[in-house]
Amino acid sequence: MSFTIKQSALATCIDVSNSLVYKRSPSIRRHPFSPVLNLQNIPKRTNFLVSKPLHISSVECIGKEKKPIIQCNAYEADKSEPIEAAEQVKSEAAKRVKIGIYFATWWGLNVVFNIYNKKVLNAYPYPWLTSTLSLACGSLMMLISWATRIAETPKTDFEFWKTLFPVAVAHTIGHVAATVSMSKVAVSFTHIIKSGEPAFSVLVSRFLLGENFPLSVYLSLIPIIGGCALSALTELNFNMTGFMGAMISNLAFVLRNIFSKKGMKGKSVSGMNYYACLSLLSLVILTPFAIAVEGPQMWAAGWETALSQIGPQFIWWVAAQSIFYHLYNQVSYMSLDEISPLTFSVGNTMKRISVIVSSIIIFHTPVQPINALGAAIAILGTFLYSQAKA
Repeated sequence: MSFTIKQSALATCIDVSNSLVYKRSPSIRRHPFSPVLNLQNIPKRTNFLVSKPLHISSVECIGKEKKPIIQCNAYEADKSEPIEAAEQVKSEAAKRVKIGIYFATWWGLNVVFNIYNKKVLNAYPYPWLTSTLSLACGSLMMLISWATRIAETPKTDFEFWKTLFPVAVAHTIGHVAATVSMSKVAVSFTHIIKSGEPAFSVLVSRFLLGENFPLSVYLSLIPIIGGCALSALTELNFNMTGFMGAMISNLAFVLRNIFSKKGMKGKSVSGMNYYACLSLLSLVILTPFAIAVEGPQMWAAGWETALSQIGPQFIWWVAAQSIFYHLYNQVSYMSLDEISPLTFSVGNTMKRISVIVSSIIIFHTPVQPINALGAAIAILGTFLYSQAKA
């Protein structure tokens, strides 16, 4: 065994040598310039194996007892940094990889959901039932996960559900409004309008909550509003119901986020379980309204028509859009557990780009150059907004 010790740490390490043992089996080799270590009265708990020269990185005194424990931190001679620092770097790298996987999964699942959702709505134009099935499927998946202990059951109380209720109301409205929008217009158009959500966020926070923002934030709203307006005016298949559905969805999701921040402070529920509880409560809220607006008779007639036109694969479309809706939302909430709201906002902007581009390609949506320019301006404004709020 050999040590390489800087002169300033030499005396200290000689003094604390009785508290540490650097053991190499079966014998100990000592470097000619290394201090002699007293190996008597070796505490077993401090034994560890080292095969390379060590450099002292720090010496710390732990405890206030008569004989405090002295701890020497060291790193191997062929390393450029202490062992703890190296482990921290590895941990940060692993976290970045994890976040990257979350983002890729989030975007991929969202693209698949939007494709199947649009296919279902084209053949079965009942957005209230479609929205209900999405929430019902996700709720069932999580109930099974909790029952089989695949996922940890959240610990909730009445106060939790009380604070979650306004969040669920806003989530339900936003979900239904977005589905209604996509039943009337192209997926790409809905997401272009929904990219204007930051503008609603600033306006609601300013006039309802009294928050003030830097000038750069207000300036970033100009390309967002201008781009959305340009895209809407040049949309070939413009529909007022579809446009208003996307706008209402923006407002509802902004309110949902505000209620979430206010009501969920101090609650120790994971992102996955939080969204599961949100789905359950939203399902309870939505079901009676879906029955009142559309009703079982309309659903049954439309179902027979869709099966006769599409065939048995229509059932797979409904199942896929319901499953992927829950999965992409669940992953997005899991991502929010790992990253800052700013990073999440940037990721959400990039998600919209992937959805818009993929839907245009798959559904062969006709897009005029001026329409594409409006979409690009709106998305650029969303990115500038996220940077201005940093």
